[in-house]
Amino acid sequence: MSIPLVVGLASALTAAAPDASHQVQLDHRGQRVDVTYRGDVGVTHRQLGAVGAPGRPSALRCAWQASIAVRREARHPAGHVLARTVSAVKPLTGSRPGWCATQRDAIARDVAARGGALREHLLAVAARDQDSLVAELDAAHDRRRG
Repeated sequence: MSIPLVVGLASALTAAAPDASHQVQLDHRGQRVDVTYRGDVGVTHRQLGAVGAPGRPSALRCAWQASIAVRREARHPAGHVLARTVSAVKPLTGSRPGWCATQRDAIARDVAARGGALREHLLAVAARDQDSLVAELDAAHDRRRG
């Protein structure tokens, strides 16, 4: 028996990555562009197993997955605002015994314990995105002039 429950945990985001954003500034044609990368953590739960008969152990467990989508927002002084989802990481996974409803806080702690991996991904995405962002800013600048 499998009952999927999809829940976006804001508390997991806060716990998983206390600094779930990364800000950089880059120079574009002599002007400073402020760029913010935000990591949005989504957690899904899936109830597995069944309640055991009296006197027998329960086989209930809650399987979970946490993934991070990195959203980028770049603000150019000329008025360009470029926002999009840049990347999503392969989800972190885990399992807890019992009902999903009673394991949410423990799962949030499990996600928080792996917050370093999520933060590293956020920083890596920001570094990889620089060339694409410059190309998008160039295109937006050229359209405004045209």
